[in-house]
Amino acid sequence: MPHCLLFRSASKCSAWSRFPVIPLRTSPPVAAFFSLPPPLAPPPLPLVASFSHTSVSSSISAATAPSMAKPPTAKKVKHEMEMFGDVRADDYYWLRDDSRSDPDVLSYLKEENAYTDLVLSDVKQFQDQLYTEIRGRIKEDDITVPIRRGGYYYYKRTLKGKEYVQHCRWRIRDGGTASVFDVMSTGPEASEEQLILDENIKAEGCDYYSIGAFKVSPNNKLVAYAEDTKGHEIYTVYIMDIENGTLLGKSLTGITSYMEWAGDDSLVYITMDEILRPDKVWLHKLETDQSNDLCLYHEKDDMFSLDIQASESKQYLFIASESKTTRFLFYLEILKLESGLMALTPRVSGIDTTASHRGNHFFIKRRSDEFYNSELLACPVDNVTETTILLPHRESVTLQDFQLFNDHIVVYERENGLPTITVYYLSPIGEPIGRLQNGRTVDFIDPVYSVDPKESQFSSTIVRYSYSSLRTPCSVYDYDMKTGISVLKKIETVLGGFDASSYVTERKWAVASDGTQVPISIFYKKDLVMLDGSDPMLLYGYGSYEVCIDPSFKASRLSLVDRGFIFAIAHIRGGGEMGRQWYENGKLLKKKNTFTDFIACAEYLIENKYCSKEKLCINGRSAGGLLIGAVLNMRPDLFKVAVAGVPFVDVVTTMLDPSIPLTTSEWEEWGDPRKEEFYFYMKSYSPVDNIKAQHYPYILVTAGLNDPRVLYSEPAKFVAKLRELKTDDNILLFKCELGAGHFSKSGRFEKLEEDVFTYAFILKELNMIPLTTS
Repeated sequence: MPHCLLFRSASKCSAWSRFPVIPLRTSPPVAAFFSLPPPLAPPPLPLVASFSHTSVSSSISAATAPSMAKPPTAKKVKHEMEMFGDVRADDYYWLRDDSRSDPDVLSYLKEENAYTDLVLSDVKQFQDQLYTEIRGRIKEDDITVPIRRGGYYYYKRTLKGKEYVQHCRWRIRDGGTASVFDVMSTGPEASEEQLILDENIKAEGCDYYSIGAFKVSPNNKLVAYAEDTKGHEIYTVYIMDIENGTLLGKSLTGITSYMEWAGDDSLVYITMDEILRPDKVWLHKLETDQSNDLCLYHEKDDMFSLDIQASESKQYLFIASESKTTRFLFYLEILKLESGLMALTPRVSGIDTTASHRGNHFFIKRRSDEFYNSELLACPVDNVTETTILLPHRESVTLQDFQLFNDHIVVYERENGLPTITVYYLSPIGEPIGRLQNGRTVDFIDPVYSVDPKESQFSSTIVRYSYSSLRTPCSVYDYDMKTGISVLKKIETVLGGFDASSYVTERKWAVASDGTQVPISIFYKKDLVMLDGSDPMLLYGYGSYEVCIDPSFKASRLSLVDRGFIFAIAHIRGGGEMGRQWYENGKLLKKKNTFTDFIACAEYLIENKYCSKEKLCINGRSAGGLLIGAVLNMRPDLFKVAVAGVPFVDVVTTMLDPSIPLTTSEWEEWGDPRKEEFYFYMKSYSPVDNIKAQHYPYILVTAGLNDPRVLYSEPAKFVAKLRELKTDDNILLFKCELGAGHFSKSGRFEKLEEDVFTYAFILKELNMIPLTTS
């Protein structure tokens, strides 16, 4: 699966990544054993009262005056493309402008934005109140769970009214062995908080600001951070002295966010080629010019991209070159940088490896066509060909990740579509390593949930992980691997009277057209739903890149569920929820399974009275936007409202053009349309190529002008062609963020605006916005 490399995903790292980052949403530590947290009951919001979806008589109709405005019409410029004797006409090809400066293109995008604003102007007051409601659930002044590194606690702080975080640390005065009951001391006798970096100050004057990596040196004296001010995911790296805040040397420009410290005076980082493919890994000595950096490896095959990760022991860096099916590794010993990269696993088509280090062994997760759910191996550092199987391949269990400690290994797996955590003791360093046995499994509380590894200390007996479900806010736990005790360090604060016990989560199974059972996660509020077919529903799907869309909490979603919505996730093929074969059966020449699975889930939910066609709304983003576009063409009668965020909808044209970012590396995901079999199969589902004269639902499409993953022109063409051919009068809106990329706006409150915008559109088209909202 992708290891946080660039791909058309709902998020940078929606899949499990080999080495986790620090959690982003947490607050001061609390000690509690693993149980459902007590309800939080702060004062209710004064502005917006919950109301039932059953009262629509006094609501703003979808047919009010702004909705009758005339939509923009894109000009048509004849453009034909021929392949294998097949001619495709693309009269909107002119909308692609890689410079993002063509006056005609920008004018059209601005017209679409103005039209969208006009159509939704009658619900502007409601949007303002909805924003206040959603923001009102956030504890604005907060800190993440501190992570212990050496003699400091590191954490992020948010301030009331501020969009971005502060990076801070606190010196540990008492030292001692780490414990699950540790609490960062902030009393009068404690040392003072040290502010390392304030993103709010850095973001001043920027329409977009994001730090893609924030790496503290091993000696805790320096920090290297990667900064993006446009949303195009091309970073500038600065190295700063933490004590005095001064920058060391010149910045490193034009790089990815993939970088690691190699000791206290060197950085290893990765740069991209002209199609934004991470292709070179470099060694940089501090306070030297970037032009003098040493290229450690150049991957010339344009189907492969590079990645870099550090071992938990901090003694090795691992450089991976990977395609969608193959991944091989080099290692770099930090104390012997002069030795350069050494081969760890061979470049063999279809073999995917990930590694880490402990003592005198490398640990390797290996996947192959035969062992498709992966096996875990170990080999001596001085003889990498001598491997021992620690965990064998199992048909019903997928090995996703592992995390090493001095005395333990933590294994992250999936069984029956659900994530698991199992802890094993390891033999002392220096002794032979055999098959792992007698593992201890961590227990969880909800029928469907999400679990992710978090940064932990290699030398400790504590593993940190986050837990969440559709009804359980993000919770960070420290698990004592010796005693089996989980201690709650923080649960995301949800203001506004949220009570988890008022909500229900369920897991159901739809039957696909070929008999495959497809899991569905369902979430609703007990006292608001009828379960008689009259309830409105939002059904979400993704289904690509082996990404697992595990059910997790999102506070803004309550603004739909508290209005009587049922929220559901269709865990369709093409994702990784049910194992590697689940993914294999939803890609390449089996991609249509993704779409038919989603349709089967929708039909199941209708047949079982969770909703009706008149109340079913669907949503997907990026490759999930491809899903939305495909099912709209296949079964437009099944849905009332559809939202496609930054959708990958011009599949054939994009995948025929190797100059477009991601194209070459993704031939193993979608297929290479330069081959006739793939060309006609991809054309048969590509949303832009299958729009026809038929009725479509109410549709909202979004894009980001600076998006490097899905060109803004894809959704723009999709909308223009829909306007030309669809036979209904249902509203079709297109919103293009002119100052953002794939992930929309960068500020934490700005990001809420996207949810507000989407929810307001859905509620408007279902006639669920009351005339008086105060």
